[in-house]
Amino acid sequence: MAVTDADVFDVAILGGGPTGLFGAFYAGMRQMRTLILDALPELGGQLTALYPEKYVYDVGGFPKILARDLAEGLVEQAMQFHPEVGVAETATELEPAEPDADGGVAVWRIGTDRGERLARTVVVTAGIGAFEPRKLKVDGIERYEGRGMQYLVKDKMALAGRRILIVGGGDSAFDWADNLRGIADSITLIHRRDGFRAHEGTVEAVMRAGVEILTFHEVRSVAGEEAVERVTIFDNRTGEEKTLDIDALLVNIGFKADLGPVKRWGLEMMKNGIVVNERMETNLPGVYAAGDVAYHGGKLPLIATGFGEVAIAVNFAKARIDPTARAFPGHSTEEKWKES
Repeated sequence: MAVTDADVFDVAILGGGPTGLFGAFYAGMRQMRTLILDALPELGGQLTALYPEKYVYDVGGFPKILARDLAEGLVEQAMQFHPEVGVAETATELEPAEPDADGGVAVWRIGTDRGERLARTVVVTAGIGAFEPRKLKVDGIERYEGRGMQYLVKDKMALAGRRILIVGGGDSAFDWADNLRGIADSITLIHRRDGFRAHEGTVEAVMRAGVEILTFHEVRSVAGEEAVERVTIFDNRTGEEKTLDIDALLVNIGFKADLGPVKRWGLEMMKNGIVVNERMETNLPGVYAAGDVAYHGGKLPLIATGFGEVAIAVNFAKARIDPTARAFPGHSTEEKWKES
């Protein structure tokens, strides 16, 4: 069956996190017919799925902003240009649907678990891919999941007045130690070594606030009748144990990520990322990548980085499908943008 213009999007953005949403906004600014696909049931990516109640500090223009509020703003920004959105729709295949005059690819077919989509260009903004928390390896701990022990925080006020033990030494652990101050009755943070992966400023703030931090400590066991009541921890240098009376155990020891089908699409990969050039082009013609999923020298996995990368990707995608269009059309404050 012949492909008609009505069947084809100018750009398909695979991933509805902050990078993908900003890309959809920019594509709308360039008057591109846009599709957003995301395997999650709502837009926002990790902002909504993992830490909606956590503050984000490293986005320009906001001294701090709740992740859910940032996601809502990004969705509102993207939706003003009315992209088509497919949530809970997983992209499983990517293959040429129609050649161009030079023997390259004019249209890509994106197979999903709901059917297929067609697009002239594709921007992969899949983040770290499908993710799940790394589980704490303690015998019998599974029975306490959702009963005082949790890996994610959807509602921080549910922890009001609780005695909390946080396990971890990265950004999530310290961010929650900081965010829950004044809400929890008490907070203790333990980490298996004395080096932290969190931002230095957050570590300093948590220490300055008097949160008890125990390094070289790990969880030995968890106890309680119907929910978590006690946790026994141990010093991994000496084996010395101590038991803490707690109401909540928050485990922040990282996530396991998997790009899944993306790895089978013929894209050049390195360090679990898609290799891109300075235009955010991949090795496949008309396919770009941006955000955490994109790999290039000097990469910093920040939301702010993703915003810049996806703007580059979308603008060069526009120039690819319309040779009369410039990759950089000017600033959004210029009058011609307002007229478009």
